[in-house]
Amino acid sequence: MRITKFLAATALGSVISVAPAIAQGVQDDEVVNDNIIIVTASKRESTLQETPIAVSVTSAAQIEEAQVRDLLDLQTLVPSLRVNQLQTSANTNFSIRGFGNGANNPGIEPSVGVFIDGVYRSRSAAQIGDLPNLQRVEVLRGPQSTLFGKNASAGIISIVTRKPQFEFGGSAELSYGNFNAIVAKADITGPINDSLAFSLSGNFNKRDGYVRDLALNEDANERNRWGVRGQLLFEPDDDLSFRFIGDYDKIDEDCCSVVNIVDGPTGGAVRFLGGQIDSNNPFSRISFLNFNSTNEIENYGVSLQTDYSTGPFDITAITAYRAVRSSGNQDSDFTSADLIGVNRGEQAIDTYTAELRLTSDFDGPLNFLLGGLYFKEDIQTNGSLLFGADFQGYADLLSGGNYTGLGPTLRALIPTIPAGAFGAEGQGRFTSYDYGNTAFSIFGQLDFEITEDLIFTAGGNYTQDRKNVAQNNVSTDVFSGIDLVQAGVLAGVPAVVAADPNFNPFLGLQALQFIPPYLNFPNAVEDGRTRDKDFSYTLRLAYNFSENISAYASYSTGFKASSFNLGTDSRPFPADFIPGSPFQSPPPAASPIRDAGLAVNNLSIGTRFADPENAEVYEVGIKGQFEGLAFNIAVFDQILTDFQGNIFTGTGFVLGNADERSTFGIEIDSTITPVPNLVFTAALTYLDSKYDSFPGGSAINAGFGVTPTDLSGGQVAGVPEYAVTVGGTYTHEFGNDNELIFHADYLMESNTQVAEGLPTIRRAVEALNASLTFAMGNGVSVTAWGRNLTNDVYTTTVFPSVAQGGSLSGYRNQPRTYGGAVKFKF
Repeated sequence: MRITKFLAATALGSVISVAPAIAQGVQDDEVVNDNIIIVTASKRESTLQETPIAVSVTSAAQIEEAQVRDLLDLQTLVPSLRVNQLQTSANTNFSIRGFGNGANNPGIEPSVGVFIDGVYRSRSAAQIGDLPNLQRVEVLRGPQSTLFGKNASAGIISIVTRKPQFEFGGSAELSYGNFNAIVAKADITGPINDSLAFSLSGNFNKRDGYVRDLALNEDANERNRWGVRGQLLFEPDDDLSFRFIGDYDKIDEDCCSVVNIVDGPTGGAVRFLGGQIDSNNPFSRISFLNFNSTNEIENYGVSLQTDYSTGPFDITAITAYRAVRSSGNQDSDFTSADLIGVNRGEQAIDTYTAELRLTSDFDGPLNFLLGGLYFKEDIQTNGSLLFGADFQGYADLLSGGNYTGLGPTLRALIPTIPAGAFGAEGQGRFTSYDYGNTAFSIFGQLDFEITEDLIFTAGGNYTQDRKNVAQNNVSTDVFSGIDLVQAGVLAGVPAVVAADPNFNPFLGLQALQFIPPYLNFPNAVEDGRTRDKDFSYTLRLAYNFSENISAYASYSTGFKASSFNLGTDSRPFPADFIPGSPFQSPPPAASPIRDAGLAVNNLSIGTRFADPENAEVYEVGIKGQFEGLAFNIAVFDQILTDFQGNIFTGTGFVLGNADERSTFGIEIDSTITPVPNLVFTAALTYLDSKYDSFPGGSAINAGFGVTPTDLSGGQVAGVPEYAVTVGGTYTHEFGNDNELIFHADYLMESNTQVAEGLPTIRRAVEALNASLTFAMGNGVSVTAWGRNLTNDVYTTTVFPSVAQGGSLSGYRNQPRTYGGAVKFKF
């Protein structure tokens, strides 16, 4: 059935290829002529027409015309790309063709690799800084592991900034918008001598929050970030160049506000304590907190790229060091009651990469690319989640006074229970992880011209990946460490029914055992290590029907290494532990952890890490480039086995592998230029994304908790079936090189389920953006712009409310923004 569907859509693509379909934008300084676009998607320069890969290219001119304010806005120009900001400013999740993961949990590596000037950015906190002086953004769709390594199983985003120039120039831009939004950018470049050039750029992005906290009388969801970037380009001769880049950016923001989607049975207890909730309002811009959220991120690094040409060979070496330092605190109960007093996290990430590759440029029919990549990363995380001053009273309300009232009774039954009040302010959990990852890849690609117009490509990548993780987590929540089955037995409940809440009254309090003791690793059973290796490859035929039309057919595989759950939901695998109380009858069956004497009270099972995911994609594509018309069509069937799925629980993540997840899709994008000054763009993405087999999945249940759920055969939540973008740019020329430029673009995403297990909570997107620019011949331009002009409102993410059983929380999108900008280019 899958092959039949794939072939039928391929035939459809060949029929509609003569109709208007998108081109991908024109690079302002990389244009050979008005219709030729140069890209580096295959790690060598080629035109977009000659690149037999599904790739979208967004130029600096397009980004400026669309007034893309940050990477979150990029998805309005590339419909196969989705970008979500979640819990913190450091957490931006990218997905391509519906595939993508990675989260605020630093151990979950992304499926979409992000590269900036050829340097891999391994975590989202290192990817989201506002980059000045952009040249283009390339989005490569489908597995790209053959050339880009272990974390490109869904695709890559390659961001290219402009090199230093040997001619003085620069620009300065200042923008002001609603919510007191101020964006400032400046850059300058020029020669130091005949062989050495420099560039220096900086950016500043500040905006008031668009959510009003009525309890604190302050705004939240603000922007407050800045950065600087310096480059040196040394070209001693025509065959040798060195490009050195150093950058630093900082984020210090109050983010990210949560809305209440369902106010469950605990809402009454919150209000009894004096807390407030903007109840059952998923599109709210009002919040009630008892302290501000904080997000402080420092992201910096250096890189050196060396390019050397000798005869028919080009040699490229890129070495880099990246560092991320982040810290934050959040009122995670998202009410003005002081239930969660602290939810603080700190991360330190150090990443070292080195890449070397050799590329041939023979006159004959055979050419190759050969390279290697070394990757080393160290991560240290520390966190704490502590009860606030109202938690004890809140737990007493939910339990009818039994939470603290049973203290003397339980201590009399179990004298080993530590002294101290249950749920006292400051009790909670303290987490610490030490993570080390070393990997290397050897990759190569061979292009063979069977005929002048028919090219066969074969490529491969061998990767080894090693991870070592140590956990040191501590729970000081006394009540969560009590074995309530044991208490029932000691109180006279027969052991054969002590695990049954119908007979053991103490078990009714299990829902209040939020933070049970941890079993840390490495230990005698769990070594905290993964060792992965893989060979990924690509086979492709590309044919040029003429200088205007080309086509390709390919089969590719991809690989993503194991991901560790560096969060509070890290639990032993079922193969290592069988949960239960040793006081029940019969007692839990033997398991390695229990046999080793490592079991702790109330230990549950889950995962420590997710196994590697493997991707494969069958794809055919057609590309056309004519005067006034360009189009690209891709039809694909993409399958990921052992897909690393994770679901947000409010304070952590449940991580696991789907046996198989697949997406059948069609992508059509086109550019039409009916007259020289008018450009229309249109793009359509169709995705049929489903879990072919996921019996060990997790979903939000009817009681709004996260439970194991067989997701096999179901559609994947959060992946719209259809996404459409249309746009147009009209340029009216005046005398003295003056221009009036009008641009508008529109994004539509079909109605889709937001989260697994919640079919009634859905999202549909309709966003209209526009800008009007008057550009003068003296380099000055004035722009009026607006984004989400229709003020479309939708929910981006849903999760169970923290410590509030039966309630749901979520995040909403940004509201309408608008403003004006002045730019001077010289």
